[in-house]
Amino acid sequence: MIIRTLSTAILSLGLLASAAHADVLENIKKSGVIRVAVPQDFPPFGTVGTDMKPQGYDIDTAALIAKDLGVKLELIPVTSTNRIPYITTGKADLVISSLGKNPDREKVIDFSEAYAPFFNGVFGPADIKVEAAADLAGKTIAVTRGSVEDLELTKIAPPTAVLKRFEDNNSTISAYLSGQTQLIATGNVVASAVDERTDKRDVLTKFIIKNSPCYVGVNKGEAALLAKVNEIIGKAKKSGDLNKVSVKWLKHPLTAGL
Repeated sequence: MIIRTLSTAILSLGLLASAAHADVLENIKKSGVIRVAVPQDFPPFGTVGTDMKPQGYDIDTAALIAKDLGVKLELIPVTSTNRIPYITTGKADLVISSLGKNPDREKVIDFSEAYAPFFNGVFGPADIKVEAAADLAGKTIAVTRGSVEDLELTKIAPPTAVLKRFEDNNSTISAYLSGQTQLIATGNVVASAVDERTDKRDVLTKFIIKNSPCYVGVNKGEAALLAKVNEIIGKAKKSGDLNKVSVKWLKHPLTAGL
């Protein structure tokens, strides 16, 4: 009798655990709402516009997913420090917040296919023909001292390339815009923001130094939701909808192989 009662209790606990871990995708369909954690202070991925509404690459990507699912989009502003906990505690269904993938994060959440390019590269005007590190021979490049792009470019730049190092991003940008250098090495987000805010010089992508794309974060165990998000991202890439988002916010098309 005791053994039978204990077995019954264990079975009941197992059923309760299964019920507690409901299918998030099914819940989204039933409620008609998808809750997406997005940045609010990291343009051009997410910020607040003059109309006080969220805008940016990640907001548009969230809208694409909600539209495909046929549900209402609920945006949840997050910071870089709390965006993953919002997923793991069930406060959001997805996190779309310029999220990079690394082994530590993969232990906590799952990641979709990449949806946005995030990279360090060399940028410059259209009339300077540069497609690879070897083409930097004899060129001057502004770079922030000690940055990722400084460290990586130092490894691959030809001996005749002149890396002009500045102490902060603002000085690096000013040097390029004033014509002190022919090119600038920086992150694509910085380049996009500079290109949008000034018409002094174009800031066009020449080549990528180091690639670290962005992914949608999904809680562990939500295989159905992850598969659906991947399906939607794949369709958006094929249709060109995601490319439009990239051109709109980053001022260049999706990078090859994304």
